[in-house]
Amino acid sequence: MFPGSPTSVTTVAQIIQLAVAPVFLLAGIGAFLNVCAGRLSRIVDRSREIEPLLIASRGAEHDRWLGEIRVLDRRMALVSRAIFLSVLAAVLICAVVVLLFAAGLTNAHFGTAIALLFIASMIAIGLGFAVFLVETRVGSRAVRIRSELLAHEVEPD
Repeated sequence: MFPGSPTSVTTVAQIIQLAVAPVFLLAGIGAFLNVCAGRLSRIVDRSREIEPLLIASRGAEHDRWLGEIRVLDRRMALVSRAIFLSVLAAVLICAVVVLLFAAGLTNAHFGTAIALLFIASMIAIGLGFAVFLVETRVGSRAVRIRSELLAHEVEPD
């Protein structure tokens, strides 16, 4: 194709076919972002519940609330990183789609750039999943039942 020549419908259809897989990947990333946002929302809600309890508490109870809010802060940071990496992956996939169209419409040779952007996107989403895995592990450890509660027995009257 030359810059001034008209683009055929067949050419555009072929480019759209090439771009479909990355677009499905965007849908998957969007679903993952929805899960991350939901977790972040629950973490923020829990931290808002604990803040007044922490301020009003003293002694061992204060230490327990402080420990929980520290875990929640770490979890917020982890989920935020997972969201950042996922959005980065989505932006890179968008760039792949744009370059696919640009290459198809102009006969430019963007193959290397497209491949590198796709690789970078896979690295970003992979790291996002790994950070999310760490967050779920931190969260599951935080909700374990304390041993003193498991060993608690009611005193006879």
